[in-house]
Amino acid sequence: MDLSVLLYLVFLAAFGAARLMELRISARNQKRLEARAVTRVPEPVFPYLAAFHAAVPVAAAFEVVFLRRPLLPALAMTMGILFLLAQALRWWAIRTLGEHWNVRVMASAGLGVVSGGPYRFARHPNYVAVFVEMAALPLIHTAWVTALASAPVHAFLLYRRIAVEQRVLLADPGYRATMGPKPLFVPRLHVPVSWLRRSGAPPDRKSA
Repeated sequence: MDLSVLLYLVFLAAFGAARLMELRISARNQKRLEARAVTRVPEPVFPYLAAFHAAVPVAAAFEVVFLRRPLLPALAMTMGILFLLAQALRWWAIRTLGEHWNVRVMASAGLGVVSGGPYRFARHPNYVAVFVEMAALPLIHTAWVTALASAPVHAFLLYRRIAVEQRVLLADPGYRATMGPKPLFVPRLHVPVSWLRRSGAPPDRKSA
């Protein structure tokens, strides 16, 4: 077995171990929230989402080993950087949410609306990070079949998950007032009027 393949398998194992650690954090937060009368929201898509997150690294490992995918340094470096950036964003979101963070949908907005950290810019930065990391993970070692097959499935599962979460969050007046005007995923670009004047473009009233 090539050294690059062995190192990739170790990396995938470390990724799985980190996910298990996150599940422990989530379980601890869930107990704390339930002790404060916060209820867990039923979400039929959760088992499929959990199975998907377990299946992607396994599928990537099988593809790399049995289909003998090569390590392409440029692709590996690019996807590795994307993966690390996604990890940084995700942990920023987790730390910002504190006890509100959970792998399950919890109706915790009544305990206070979190609007700091990455949530200053968008409502669901965590899901952006999760999608990017799961797309980059197989491509670090050129498991392109896994990456192409998993991306639309992941997008569909996240769409269903976010729909449930949005219904719960927007039912809270405080969340609706604070976070409702913000974009779901990508921060809006506000261009200063002075830049527009220098470029000769007419100023956009919304960006003023």
